[in-house]
Amino acid sequence: MNNDELINQIKQRARKNFSLGFNCAECVFEAVISTIDTKLPPEALKVMTGFGGGIGLYGDTCGALTGAVAAVGAAHGRSGLPTAIDVKAVAKEAGEQLYGKPGLYRLFNQLPNRFGAKYGGTLCRELTIKWQNDWLCREHALTCREFITEAAGIAAELILAPVQETCSLPWGSNVENISDDDECGNKG
Repeated sequence: MNNDELINQIKQRARKNFSLGFNCAECVFEAVISTIDTKLPPEALKVMTGFGGGIGLYGDTCGALTGAVAAVGAAHGRSGLPTAIDVKAVAKEAGEQLYGKPGLYRLFNQLPNRFGAKYGGTLCRELTIKWQNDWLCREHALTCREFITEAAGIAAELILAPVQETCSLPWGSNVENISDDDECGNKG
């Protein structure tokens, strides 16, 4: 199976998961860890339950996006800090793992930037504002199913692409205002 077929399989599984009763975060995460070998057991899904509805219906970051972040983390996240003996060397290496080029923050930064570019934001309460008085209506469910499908696709694309490539992608919007125009990609 090629990457496009695998991405489509993940998207369709995430989409179907929603009709089975999984919440938005669970849909995306389950589709990825069931399709791609991340070495996580199926029981890891339970950590995603609270992220539905922007964290327990609070309305913060869309649960589908949170599920995508967790799925990418399952595939490419750090499982520990560098093992240098010198404390300063550990801190420097850890910073390079995150901020460098390649760097993991560049990879994870793609998720909210791509999702937000498509939907105009990442906050559940803003994405779903027109259904807040009719939360369980069909139109809301269909819209969230679209968010789920898209988030699963973004996660799958980032996971399946060469990691050196995805961890070297240009910075999108970020709280440190880091850009690739800065020397070494550091905050200017």
